[in-house]
Formats: sequence, structure tokens, C-alpha cells
Amino acid sequence: MRERQTDAMLQVRNMVKYFPIRGGVFRRTVGWVQAVDKVDFDVYEGETFGLVGESGCGKTTAGMTLMRLYNASSGQAWFKDRDLLSLKGNALRNLRKEIQMIFQDPYSSLNPRMRVKNIIAEGARTHHIIPQGSSANEYVADLMKKVGLSADHMYRFPHEFSGGQRQRIGIARALAVQPKMIVCDEAVSALDVSIQAQVINLLKKLQTEFHLTYIFIAHDLAVVKHISDRIAVMYLGKIVETSAKKELFDRPMHPYTKALISAIPVPNPEAKRQRIILTGDVPSPINPPSGCRFHTRCPIAKEICSREEPTFEEKRPAHFVACHFSE
Repeated sequence: MRERQTDAMLQVRNMVKYFPIRGGVFRRTVGWVQAVDKVDFDVYEGETFGLVGESGCGKTTAGMTLMRLYNASSGQAWFKDRDLLSLKGNALRNLRKEIQMIFQDPYSSLNPRMRVKNIIAEGARTHHIIPQGSSANEYVADLMKKVGLSADHMYRFPHEFSGGQRQRIGIARALAVQPKMIVCDEAVSALDVSIQAQVINLLKKLQTEFHLTYIFIAHDLAVVKHISDRIAVMYLGKIVETSAKKELFDRPMHPYTKALISAIPVPNPEAKRQRIILTGDVPSPINPPSGCRFHTRCPIAKEICSREEPTFEEKRPAHFVACHFSE
């Protein structure tokens, strides 16, 4: 396990989230889904930290656990000297003001029975953030303009907006409580490509304006490359590699990261890139492989990989990898 870093805004250490599998007449626990298993990472103030991996790798569960929408099975996550995984009551309620989330689905994440004005203002009212002498209408109108929406539409319902507009409402709702950090869970994956670019550019603009820190969760490496400063690659509940963006794309060390990068489409049709094809399916998180979880699909795996779990360690300056044979 990595040591705590005193200068990091968020320090996650040994975070675990298992979901019970219940069966039989008495609904006893008969197994566990090992969604997130002992992950470590740091997030620094003002940066965008990308968390990337295939569907089902546990990246969304990690974000939900940090938001306390799920309770962690074990581990610690220090946010400004508070272990947010152990907070309860008012302490947890106050934390919601500092860490917000933008959800993947802009359709199901907004209450269809609430007008946009109330969706955006609800959190600000709860935390007493709307400035004195300023009405909720003025506060909401200002936020809507900042995310590229017309303030005249605050009395509409979510079904009257497009998917991209709904996601902008979700962004305004997150900004309304003046957070320090925002977890973006596949925030653009449900949108058209042209709208994705607009929303990503909006997020970058808002980050500068409001001095925000992002955890950007996605499965699309091209999107993560565009917005992130540092990137962590996740596979079957484990983080297998973490480094600065340029270092990760120029000199990837883990074979899984190399395979992901090789699959990114190249804009120039004449440019050639050696494609790394992974064989087999992703194993089940209910019964993950022993040793290195990637060894069943790894092109360079040896006998030790199935026997011993590799240590997640710093192989190059600020470049952490969990692999016995990383290059």
C-alpha cells in the first residue's frame, strides 16, 4: 500500500467495495462481487484525474463509494484530513457540499417531476448557499448562463430538453453548492460525439473559472486523454497503472494499458499502429483469477503471474505499475 501524501487533496488507500450475493430460502450470503479491491490513488488540487477501464472494471463503483452512495467494505479515503469513508451524520452531510457528482445518464439522473429551477437550487437551499439579498431565481439564472443554457428555461421540466442540455443541467446542479471536487461518472458517454466535445470544453472552462478538481471516469481513452492531467487504468477491481497523461501514452508499462492504447483509432489512415489483440473474456469479479488478475489474457504472462499478485509500485518517477514484467 502506498504511503499517504500530505499535499494531495484526496488520498485513497486500500479502498475495498464488495457486494454480497444472496441465495437460498433465507437469502444467506453465498458469495461476493469484488467490484473494487484495494485501490490506491491520489488526486491533487486543481487537476483532472482520469479513471479508465473496460465496462465492469469497477471504476463507477469506486466513484460511487467515494461519494458515499455506497458504503465501503474497508479502506480509507482522506479528503482534507477527513476520512470520508467513515463520516456519518452531519459530517457526511457537510461533505456533500464539497464533493459533487455528474452522473452518466442525463435522462434518469434528473427528477422528471421537478422544474429545472428547483433541480438546480435544491442543494443550494439545503446547504444555505444562496447569497443573502439574492433570490433563488437570480442564482439559478446565473448558473444556467455559465453552463450555456438560457435562463428563460428554468421553469421547464427535464423532458423538454435534449440529452446534451440535460447534462448541462446536471453540471449546473453540481456547481450550485460550490464544491471543491466533482466526480464525473461517464459524463459524456451517453452524448453524441459533437456534443461530447462541447461538454468537455465546458468542463475545462468551468474548472478554470471555479478552481475545480475533477475525477473523470470513462471507458474512452481518447476522451480521457483530452481532458486529464493524470490517468489511472483499472482492470477487474484493481488499478494496474497510474501516471501523468503524456507519460502513460508515450511509454505505457502495463500490457493491459498497451492493449487499450493500441485500440485507439488513428486519424491518419496511412499511419500504422501495431494492434494488440487480447484473447478471452474478462473474468468474473465473483471469482477473479489468482495472482495477477490480468494473467488469463496477458500476452507476456508467465507462471509467477498466476501464483503471485504483483506489487503496485513506482517503476519510474510518479509512474506506478502492478506487473511482474513491466517494461
